[in-house]
Amino acid sequence: MDLRPTLDAPDDDPYLWLEEVEGERALAWVAEQNARTRARFADDRVTADREALKAALDRPGRLPHVTRRGAFLYNYWTDAANPRGLWRRTRMESFRLETPEWDVLLDLDALAAAEGADWIWKGATTLFGSHDRAILRLSRGGGDAVVLREFDLPTRAFPADGFHLPEAKSSAAWLDRDTLLLSSALLGATTSGYASTVRLWRRGTDPLSAPTIFEVPETSMAAGAGVDREGGREVVVFHEQLGFYDARIHLGDRSGPQREIPLPTDAHYSWQRGFLAAKPRTPWTVAGTTYPPDTLLGLSFDSALGGAPVPEVLFTPEPRRALQGFFWCDGTLVLHILDNLEPHFALLTPGTSGWQRHEVPGLPRIGVVDLWALDTEAEESDGTLLLMAQDPVTPPQLKLTATTPATPALLKSSSPSFDATGLVVTRHEAVSSDGERIPYVQVGPRDESGRAPVHLSAYGGFQISRLPYYAATSGLLWLQKGGTTVLGQIRGGGEFGTAWHEAGRLANKVKSHDDFAAIAADLVTRGVTVPGRIAAEGGSNGGLLIANMLTRYPERFGALFCTIPLIDMRRYTRLLAGASWMAEYGDPNKPEDWAFIRHFSAYHAAVPGRPYPPILLATTRRDDRVHPGHARKMAAKLQALGYDASLLEPEAGGHGYGKDNAEVAAFASLGAAFLRRAIGWDA
Repeated sequence: MDLRPTLDAPDDDPYLWLEEVEGERALAWVAEQNARTRARFADDRVTADREALKAALDRPGRLPHVTRRGAFLYNYWTDAANPRGLWRRTRMESFRLETPEWDVLLDLDALAAAEGADWIWKGATTLFGSHDRAILRLSRGGGDAVVLREFDLPTRAFPADGFHLPEAKSSAAWLDRDTLLLSSALLGATTSGYASTVRLWRRGTDPLSAPTIFEVPETSMAAGAGVDREGGREVVVFHEQLGFYDARIHLGDRSGPQREIPLPTDAHYSWQRGFLAAKPRTPWTVAGTTYPPDTLLGLSFDSALGGAPVPEVLFTPEPRRALQGFFWCDGTLVLHILDNLEPHFALLTPGTSGWQRHEVPGLPRIGVVDLWALDTEAEESDGTLLLMAQDPVTPPQLKLTATTPATPALLKSSSPSFDATGLVVTRHEAVSSDGERIPYVQVGPRDESGRAPVHLSAYGGFQISRLPYYAATSGLLWLQKGGTTVLGQIRGGGEFGTAWHEAGRLANKVKSHDDFAAIAADLVTRGVTVPGRIAAEGGSNGGLLIANMLTRYPERFGALFCTIPLIDMRRYTRLLAGASWMAEYGDPNKPEDWAFIRHFSAYHAAVPGRPYPPILLATTRRDDRVHPGHARKMAAKLQALGYDASLLEPEAGGHGYGKDNAEVAAFASLGAAFLRRAIGWDA
């Protein structure tokens, strides 16, 4: 039995050949794994689930998400007839109707067929003002790397002299009709695989020879740029992402940066109409006063730029009251607050007499509320806001409101994707290994058998909050069949602010994993279920979580579904975008960091003779963010150790479950079938 790699010899890895994404030997091995997995778990019930889920994801009654550019509302729409999607637009008066009249700008299915390319939509940036030209971002197979192509909206065509950049991790911003700010890894990359330069690309010129106007060291994460057009002037805003949580912002023009904004690199800040709002990640001392992390400060833009800010406190965090985000809209600052996980939004308008504060009225206290500006361009906004409210058993509702306080007015409601009859939503708290209270949301029928089939998930990283959204996938594949779902708000996320994130970052990452295991134990203590009936699932950073449940807490689970994961924490910085995550996990090349990273590197911790539950590891070949080698190698090692470990690797999909609804449905239905079978639940 080959035990490698191990914690004692982490660099002796016999499965490095599986990191060759398109290697002949690796592809042959993956093909065999896929065939074995599908033969084992795919049956008529999986086919039925796949078709039901695809129909739900494609249903005509779901909400169309819109953004306004000029006079039109733009939407990207997929359905059964248009799996790749339609880029389309309408006017507000038409959008209010039950059946709006949509003007189709681009049929991506038709384009893919005509060009023989596996095009997946990744967005568009239109020319400011006229909005008659766009830079489209098209991905081959769903990866992060995109092709940039200019598109003419009036003629619905790609102009012969249009901007065109080959596939790379790229972005572009319009300066004028004939000039772009271009950031592309094709023209220089950081060690994280993102653009290291900003170039001035003029129409009709070779992008490879476009002059560089901003450059960052390759050790930084990325370089980018945008344009601030407030008041009719043009200011180029240069962005150097130092790491995941630190950045420097410079102001300049087409020749390059002129001055840096002298604020802490770990502060998140934005400005409009002479005022700036800033939220530091660490304590910030200004004029002799120290402000704690996550305090939101309002100050004049000129004072901040001059290095002598005089801040006013706009928001003070509390242990279970955190600022999730903020943005400007038509001169008003919009705050998204979670107060013990209840959504609140505040509107703050600065003026000569201070900051006037109002609350957005009429919000639900249970569930999830999102609020954003209707207009894509801040300079075109009239203060209109869109609001979407939902909970695990209530489909989303889209409402219209504004920065002037008014009760949100209903625009549209989504049709349901599953039958929620008899389902109950409740909140609970588990106690983790160090005594911290960990909240979780439970959804399901009133099952008093003590053996409820439970689907448990969480994320716990990068200060991302996991909130109880309405979800067709878990609704159809678990709840509608009589099961129970549980969503954990474990440390490492952002549900309770930076302190909650810090408590699950770097050396504390193991605590976020302890939190998840504590939720599983609490479900048993409360009499909801037994360990063998708990099926756990997580993706990306959540995949790291699931892999660590296998090696650290195997006795608490009946089955594990580990998706698009990173697992090999010894080599993760050398694989694709891995180097950009060192602020979250640490640098394994530093002995002092490896001393704590080794405790959550499940790839090295896996050993024989343990009660590991069955596990399905799933990735996608076109994932150019988290390398598919993580899932491949973990599956190979576990199989060599004699464990029940399966691998699923579709060819496309990027960092997700598929490139379209059909692939997402196939991925999810097979994974759910594996989980149900492994915990002995015949739904």
